[in-house]
Amino acid sequence: MSKGKINVSVENIFPLIKKFLYSDQEIFLRELISNATDATLKLKHLSNIGESKVNVENPLIEVKVDKKGKKLHIIDQGIGMTAEEVKKYINEVAFSGAEEFLEKYKDTAKDSGIIGHFGLGFYSAFMVADKVEIISKSYKDESAIHWSCDGSPEFTLKKHNKKEVGTEIILNISKDSKDYLEESKIRDLLKKYNRFMPIPIKFGTKEITRNEGEGDDKKEIKEQVDDIINITEPAWSKQPSELKDEDYKQFYRDLYPMNFEEPLFNIHLNVDYPFNLTGILYFPKLSNDINIQKDKIQLYQNQVFVTDNVEGIVPEFLTLLRGVIDSPDIPLNVSRSYLQVDSAVKKITNYITRKVGDKLNSLFKKDRKMFEEKWNDIKVIIEYGMLSEEKFFEKAEKFSLYPTTDSKYFTYDELIEEIKDNQTDKDGKTVILYSTNVKEQDSFIRIAEDKGYKVLLLDSPIISHLLQKLETTKEKISFARVDSDTIENLIKKEEENVSKLNEKEKETLNSYLEEIIPKEKFTIQLEASDSNTPPFMITLPEFMRRMKDMQATGVGGMFGNMPEIYNLVVNTNSDLITNILNTKTKNKRERLINQSLDLAKLSQNLLKGQDLTNFIKRSFDLIK
Repeated sequence: MSKGKINVSVENIFPLIKKFLYSDQEIFLRELISNATDATLKLKHLSNIGESKVNVENPLIEVKVDKKGKKLHIIDQGIGMTAEEVKKYINEVAFSGAEEFLEKYKDTAKDSGIIGHFGLGFYSAFMVADKVEIISKSYKDESAIHWSCDGSPEFTLKKHNKKEVGTEIILNISKDSKDYLEESKIRDLLKKYNRFMPIPIKFGTKEITRNEGEGDDKKEIKEQVDDIINITEPAWSKQPSELKDEDYKQFYRDLYPMNFEEPLFNIHLNVDYPFNLTGILYFPKLSNDINIQKDKIQLYQNQVFVTDNVEGIVPEFLTLLRGVIDSPDIPLNVSRSYLQVDSAVKKITNYITRKVGDKLNSLFKKDRKMFEEKWNDIKVIIEYGMLSEEKFFEKAEKFSLYPTTDSKYFTYDELIEEIKDNQTDKDGKTVILYSTNVKEQDSFIRIAEDKGYKVLLLDSPIISHLLQKLETTKEKISFARVDSDTIENLIKKEEENVSKLNEKEKETLNSYLEEIIPKEKFTIQLEASDSNTPPFMITLPEFMRRMKDMQATGVGGMFGNMPEIYNLVVNTNSDLITNILNTKTKNKRERLINQSLDLAKLSQNLLKGQDLTNFIKRSFDLIK
């Protein structure tokens, strides 16, 4: 048996860094700014505990583009490095100076905000540079150094005459990365990745105008000032008690400057055990389309942007929200680009779900009227959550609303109490009638309301799936769309209507109808209804209609293509039906039946193509 150490060849590491280690070339700037931030925060911490006498009152990180010299400079006023530290932290790949610092000062530096983790961030510079230089002066009383490497294992290290404490990284940009010498490109990257870093980042200067003097002596003075491109203390890094409503709204504008609609409300996340997580989530106004709203939440790690694809950490239904989540405890891969799912992530996901549920319940209790007014803008998120997250479903029962077509809002328990004595079927189930489109289903809604029934307005794209879930979790209830066949099976308080037609007349009427109405499309039902019910009414069995709705949203394929079979309910107490029965001329009878059938089709949006053309022609003929 033999033992030894695996030898990692640096010659093989540089090609890996350039091609495979980092998922996105542009993150080199994020990593170098993060290192500069760490260096500055380290020096501030050492000054605070009395280990450094260097003045760090208003430190800056400066980024400069030298297009003519084909160089990019990142300059900090941080802790700096000695020659020995360069050998340790730069020449030994993957040695994290940040981790060593945090370990050394673990009792005092826990909340210092230091970012570094992997010790590889610096080497991302070689993705865009042929040569990288470091000029650094340590806060310790030692000479400054100049380190240089051309992307091979060879480097040079010598003394330098730099006097100010801090570090300057110089990237000699390669030919195939020359777009990183464009100021607009660098500005965009800084705003994308470093917009909320805790140390001010200077990128050039800008002109401002200020007023000086008063009255006739008042004049405008123009001057050049540092252009600071970041917000060092974003709203999520503060305590909720420090913020007002306007602060939250302003931060939303900072996040989404091109969005002109104010958010409905926000949820401030702030937890330090058993993991660290802060953030602010906003409920925006949502349309009924759940497919175009995602990727609006930004994930940060110690105020460093990581990604806006947060499906691994935020429950899927909450990816419809907007805002920021920041956690140093979220496990990422080496390039801080991809989430590594583990038990910590699951805990964070559960926490976010619980926090959102608690916030919604609090808003509902505090101001129900406001909650009802905003229901249409947030219902898709809540219904999606009820469908996909069991724990959220349990919380949402307290605040999820069921609006009626006459704009009244009920919780589930309130609704059942309201209708249980009036909307019961022959099996003793409470039947909850609903509409998905008040305009298209207006006639059916009126019929139901005339009978004293409550009709809900449930029009989100996932409602069919949610109704299935509710029916399986609640006892003795069922949902039926107002234009389904269910309404005729409800037990009414009033006496059943008696048909005007005797059995022989019904048989004759049925034979007339079957001669014209295709059996493969319609099942004919003769019903004795009141005078408010149309002569012909088309309904669809609730089960079949719901399966078709599920297929339309990409679910329900197991049922295959549902057949187009409808119920044709014929009101035998209608005067028109009596007229059809008594008509002696066959052509006239057929014309009346076809016209009545087409009117029923029209109410269900089923009249199309040649049938619609024939209906229009027939209608004009009848008018003549």
